[in-house]
Amino acid sequence: MPKTSSAGSARARLRAIADAAARWCAADFPPRVRASTAIERRLGYSLPVVEVALDRLFGGLTAGALEAAIADELGTLDALDGFVERPGRPPAWARAAGAVTIVSSDTTIGVAIPALAFALAANCAVTVKDRSDDLVAAFAETLGEEHPALGAATSVLRWTGGADEREPHLLGDAAVVVAFGSDEALREIRACCAADATFVPFGRRASAGYVDRAALRDAAATLAGPIARDALLYDGDGCLSLHLLYVERAPDGAHERLIDALATACADALVEFPPGTRPPGRAARAQAFATIGAFRAAHGHGRSLRAADGAWSIVTDPPRGQPLPFGAGVLPVVFVDGLDDAAADLRERGIPLQALGVADPGTADAQRFAERFGAVRIAAFGRLQDPPLSGRHGGRARIADFVRWVDRA
Repeated sequence: MPKTSSAGSARARLRAIADAAARWCAADFPPRVRASTAIERRLGYSLPVVEVALDRLFGGLTAGALEAAIADELGTLDALDGFVERPGRPPAWARAAGAVTIVSSDTTIGVAIPALAFALAANCAVTVKDRSDDLVAAFAETLGEEHPALGAATSVLRWTGGADEREPHLLGDAAVVVAFGSDEALREIRACCAADATFVPFGRRASAGYVDRAALRDAAATLAGPIARDALLYDGDGCLSLHLLYVERAPDGAHERLIDALATACADALVEFPPGTRPPGRAARAQAFATIGAFRAAHGHGRSLRAADGAWSIVTDPPRGQPLPFGAGVLPVVFVDGLDDAAADLRERGIPLQALGVADPGTADAQRFAERFGAVRIAAFGRLQDPPLSGRHGGRARIADFVRWVDRA
């Protein structure tokens, strides 16, 4: 028998989740204040960076956004409460799939919380592997205050992967396992799942940007700031950070002028969102990449611009065989002659792409960009790291994995 939360109607569950999130939107909400300090300590981010992450996370967790995603995937929110009529198909009920286990990411702040919200909306009982900042546990406590049955349906634990005797049961007994992590970690988690369990993996991926000649001509002055924010916010952690920028060469040298504008924008961005404390190894990789870039620039190959304190670096035209540092304030820029050139470079570097930043995702080229780059999200620069809750995280469904359809003949 599937494990469910028995937490009343779907609309009541959504209201409670949204009300709990609304309380977390207040910067002076005591649990948020404590969590912010713990996140800052765990990840080394500055407090302004943590605050913008929490604002985005909880500000987007509204009843309207939850219902929009659910209705899109299931046809109607009412399908979670019982049988609904469907034109041309048998009446059906989207019943809770069963127990859900969610393994949080090491880096992205609160990435497990949207998955928790949709699993609870589906009336599942949920266990979440939290991190040392206890963000999910604190939010679950607020959920319990808003809706005791939801609090009772949520279990938040900390354990060490592969070294905790509870893990085989937490993963093996779950009907659905959602996991964030490296490819190696995901393979280990998958091996612990039941044969008929639904496994929803989110591996480590990167995001890129593409600036064509038209954007350079029409909006170069307004692009630098949003690009810098996408590259530097959260120190480049997470699959939606801008890790690599492609810029089409322009006959008038506009592509080179964009680099100068980006250097100024990077300095400005870190005034608003100061860098935190980087792990020594991460800082060393960034410095090595910038140093190699400076050496190549001295011999007439590309450019290397770097803040005096190493908070940001821009390196143009890094060799295709050179590993990229992915984050740590480094923005590699590759000049290309067109979309085919950029797509070939991305393939040669072997970078699995999550999202693509562009000047205007509403153009007719957006679909062509997505097809060539393999991205599952296209966003305007400046919004790359702010995906809507009603969108599809990683190109996957939001709630469909947490239900099992029951048809009525």
